[in-house]
Amino acid sequence: MTIRLNGSDHVLPGPTTVLTLVDRLDLGRTDLAVAVDGAVVPRSEWADHTIPDGADVDVVTAVQGG
Repeated sequence: MTIRLNGSDHVLPGPTTVLTLVDRLDLGRTDLAVAVDGAVVPRSEWADHTIPDGADVDVVTAVQGG
């Protein structure tokens, strides 16, 4: 299955949850936000939210500033 991850095509071996994707990316950060097809997925739903084939996924880190 293929998704668009932060603007680039990314191939996954099969159905994947947001949590599995974040773990696979091995970012080692807890201040992440994930949106699937433009909708933010709350962290409490990462383990249950399956990313559909062809989805547009954005993974971003929180940044302080002003």
